[in-house]
Amino acid sequence: MTEDILRITGGRPLHGEITVQGAKNSALPLMAAALLCDGETVLHRVPQLLDVYAASRILNRLGCRCTAEGNTVTIRHTNAESSEIPDADMRTMRSSIMFLGPILGRMRCCTLTMPGGCELGPRPIDLHLDAMRQMGVQIRDDGGKIVCRADLLHGARIHLPLPSVGVTENVIMAAVGAAGETVLTNAAREPEITDLAAFLNQCGAKIEGAGESTVVIEGGRKLTGTEYSVMPDRIAAMTYLCAGAAAGGSVCVSGAAPQDLESCLNVLKAAGCRIGTGSGRIFLDRTGGLRNVRYIRTMPYPGFPTDAQALISAVLCTANGTSVIDETIFDSRYKHVGALLRMGADIRTIGRTAVITGVSRLHGASVEATDLRGGAAMAIAALQAEGESEIRQLHHLDRGYEHFAEIFHSLGGSVQRCRFSAKEREKQSPCA
Repeated sequence: MTEDILRITGGRPLHGEITVQGAKNSALPLMAAALLCDGETVLHRVPQLLDVYAASRILNRLGCRCTAEGNTVTIRHTNAESSEIPDADMRTMRSSIMFLGPILGRMRCCTLTMPGGCELGPRPIDLHLDAMRQMGVQIRDDGGKIVCRADLLHGARIHLPLPSVGVTENVIMAAVGAAGETVLTNAAREPEITDLAAFLNQCGAKIEGAGESTVVIEGGRKLTGTEYSVMPDRIAAMTYLCAGAAAGGSVCVSGAAPQDLESCLNVLKAAGCRIGTGSGRIFLDRTGGLRNVRYIRTMPYPGFPTDAQALISAVLCTANGTSVIDETIFDSRYKHVGALLRMGADIRTIGRTAVITGVSRLHGASVEATDLRGGAAMAIAALQAEGESEIRQLHHLDRGYEHFAEIFHSLGGSVQRCRFSAKEREKQSPCA
């Protein structure tokens, strides 16, 4: 048995430029949407992540031939097609539910189980199933399996009780394969929704209003595979900007979309960072002390993203004054707080509210990543801490970040990814 550990020695300012990866939260629905297209789909700028590999396995099990070469994924249909996602694949990642819409859109039937992934509190699939019912899908529970079938998948007027990104994506993908027009109101407005619609339109769909609260989809059009590049990952970009804010120095993130990060950049400015944008680049400079941010509230886009909440929490641990964060999206998104407390942070959580009182310094500690963004927050805290930190359970980070340690190393951070055997762990062997 071996275990990977991230070893970080803090106290070094970060300097330099990195190119941000393609967006995980766009690449995955694009791969799922390829199920709706005849012929070959070629996706560029796909990050090499555990979740991408899981999506590839699902596509292959469904009868596609999905291959990856570097950051390019090619998806081809074969004659054999399945409509069931095995339980093991569903449990691998929480976003596996995104295959429901395209499978129904193409096959009119789908069998799946409850999805897995990071434990961030309940993310019930009832909203997905309710939307599918309105499009003519009959749903039953068969011994723990969810069996969905539509004799006639048809368009509908669907109003979402909350603007869920996953449900919006599933409705769009199912509606593309349905008969007639679907009008979706209170839809999610995230840039990843716009990217999905742009891809499907390029394949021959007719989708209007993506990125707004009302989306209109004309179903029944023949879709053909295309060549498409995934949008930049705004949360990965925010991660490296937060690292620069925490450690100090000057960081440039290229290949980014600054307009997608306006709420995040405003918070970093409020915390005392100088921000500049232009030509797909975001520049951050932090030479003075960090200031507290009086109040941050996570909200659906264009509000401050829940995925960035843990990241900014780590930054504000050493800010001058007290910051308050309200988490309105997930119930269990403060699991990273325990690790930050071990590093010397002063954070109190009351329900969905975190009160962060800045301390003069953090210190290194041995911690375990609790989820994807929580693990990234621990790395950000470790970069500004005195001494050495070790982060375990790196499979969480591998779900969402490509070349995580190498990027920080290229910016001048002391970050190493170490692989230990069981005996080496006992001896605390140095990194290779």
